[in-house]
Amino acid sequence: MSIRRALKGRERDHEANNRLNCHFYHHLFDGFIPIHHLLSRKPCSWEVYFSRHGGCTEAIVRELNNAKTTVLVQAYTFTSAPIAKALLNAHKRGVKVEVILDKSQRTDKYSPATFFYNAGIPVKIDAQHAIAHNKVMVIDGETLITGSFNFTKAAEEKNAENLLLIRDKKLAERYIENWQEHERHSEVYTPQ
Repeated sequence: MSIRRALKGRERDHEANNRLNCHFYHHLFDGFIPIHHLLSRKPCSWEVYFSRHGGCTEAIVRELNNAKTTVLVQAYTFTSAPIAKALLNAHKRGVKVEVILDKSQRTDKYSPATFFYNAGIPVKIDAQHAIAHNKVMVIDGETLITGSFNFTKAAEEKNAENLLLIRDKKLAERYIENWQEHERHSEVYTPQ
């Protein structure tokens, strides 16, 4: 049965469209999931943002302010003061925050790695790749933030970037697995 026929007769409101759109994420990552499984699950949702000045930073800060248990971060670089402050505040609230950064952040100068280290947030350096170019946050095992958007001031104010915010536990689990894979080969950061 086609997806169109399965949804025929149903009102195509925002929630149904989100479920349909999320079906395609699952189709890409896990193979086909029958529509009745999709309709019985907690619906996923997504938001998309674009920069310049498109609300990317505000969306990330909002999600970090709502974090309750965990935040996993993978970043190439990190210079956004509002995002860094929201991560620090989450850490102070008792949220387990862990960060993996690219090897370019291991320098003699003060770096984002140094900031996180000094704040007591576990930080590791992924030096196994030419560039560890991921831009990912997984919040509470259910909310995924990803896209081309680096966690920087320039990404919000000067660059053409995109940011996807996806609330879907199954997709977040795939990103958690990938984060853990990178964590295993990353080195604990200590200032030089």
